[in-house]
Amino acid sequence: MDNILEFVKQSQIWVVLYIIVSIGVVITILLENRNPSKSLAYILVLLFLPVVGLIVYYFFGRDLRKEKIFKKKVFKETHIVTEFIHKYFSDSERELARMEKEIGDLISPFKLLLSQKQSLVHRNNRVTLLTNGEEKFPALFDALDQARHHIHLEYYIFTKDDIGNQLTEILIRKASEGIIVRVIIDDRGSNHIKDIPRKLKEAGIEVYQFMPVRFASLSQANYRNHRKIVVIDGKTGFVGGLNIDDRYINNGKHQLFWRDTHLKIEGSAVKELQFNFFKSLSFVTKKQYELESAYFPEAIDYDDGATISVAASGPASPHPYNLEVLLSAINQAKKSIRIANPYFIPPAELLTALELAAASGIEVELIIPAQSDSYIVQHASFSYLKTLIKRGIKIYLYNKGFMHAKTVVIDGKLSFVGTVNMDIRSFYINFEIAAIVHQPEFASRMEYQFALDKADSSLIKAKEWVARSQSKKFIDSVCRLLAPLL
Repeated sequence: MDNILEFVKQSQIWVVLYIIVSIGVVITILLENRNPSKSLAYILVLLFLPVVGLIVYYFFGRDLRKEKIFKKKVFKETHIVTEFIHKYFSDSERELARMEKEIGDLISPFKLLLSQKQSLVHRNNRVTLLTNGEEKFPALFDALDQARHHIHLEYYIFTKDDIGNQLTEILIRKASEGIIVRVIIDDRGSNHIKDIPRKLKEAGIEVYQFMPVRFASLSQANYRNHRKIVVIDGKTGFVGGLNIDDRYINNGKHQLFWRDTHLKIEGSAVKELQFNFFKSLSFVTKKQYELESAYFPEAIDYDDGATISVAASGPASPHPYNLEVLLSAINQAKKSIRIANPYFIPPAELLTALELAAASGIEVELIIPAQSDSYIVQHASFSYLKTLIKRGIKIYLYNKGFMHAKTVVIDGKLSFVGTVNMDIRSFYINFEIAAIVHQPEFASRMEYQFALDKADSSLIKAKEWVARSQSKKFIDSVCRLLAPLL
């Protein structure tokens, strides 16, 4: 009997301690003044998942952006960067004035990035649309073969498979030719890379893991480098949604068809990709790099080429620039907005912008996967569709496979291609990057591809969607509560 009483007494003490700690966490969450929906989500987790909720918050919920891991700005804007910005800033302003005559207020995202000193405006670039791995990897491998000074790669996923091994062989061969090769991989995303880093290092290649996840640093696991960047000789760049993995090449080895979009860029806009690579490099090495002119050579001017700016954002960014440039463009749309995205869990401001556009008579179309690779994400995404459909937005479910492309085309004039999912994680937590492209011919190719993807999709009909079972709607709603944490 005494043992039972002692057990009850100790249990009561632990319960009181848990309540005190939980109250302290709730107060901390409220004082952080973060997004209300995200605060509420964490409070609900604490309420309905005792102990587990505290663990989830400790490792993934604390706002570490203001803490020491992002406080120290390792990347130093040396005279190379300063001189470059000074030299081309006036050119960017002139390009904005020229573009305004062509596309009017659609220059808004370019203007925003320039005024915030996040990206210059680069004119006359050659840009190539690469659909799926069948087009991306041959173009990438051919460009790597032609490298003469350096190769910089930054990837979220680098897998040891046929594509990964082929890329590894090319990098090792180029390093043996005296080419400088640097590789940054996300530690969490590239968890199937196996012995490739060892092989690369033995060949004299610099290989760095972005924010390694260990038990002592589990709280860092929430912040991932989701970018996919390649820069070759400072003249050729690649950016988009495709990682290094066999699943993207649709060669029959994987059952699921993978639909994705990437860009090859040649011209001065490659410098923006280079800047962002060096920022990542400085972060992972804790070194300051004197950026030599060899990494920023004079670019070829391609007549009547594309005008490009680059939006890069992450937990260290002063503002969510990838979200802001999208909002600025959507708010200036006059005719059409066409979006393809795999993870559509939009923050309130993006949801409102799309609804207002559709309500104003603008044709808004959205393609998302019919079957996602995440059960919770898919149902959270589905919870947003009813309101959008009622506003007149046409939503298509991609049936051919998995829609992984992250693209936007506005008014057939402005295009976005990058790594950015339309969710809170991409806009606020992950390191992301996207190219904003103005060129009518390129936008036409983007719209043609969008039409092809629509042909492989089914349009959601309002009556059928509203008539879905209550159980499905309930699952959608429950998953939506977790949306701010995804």
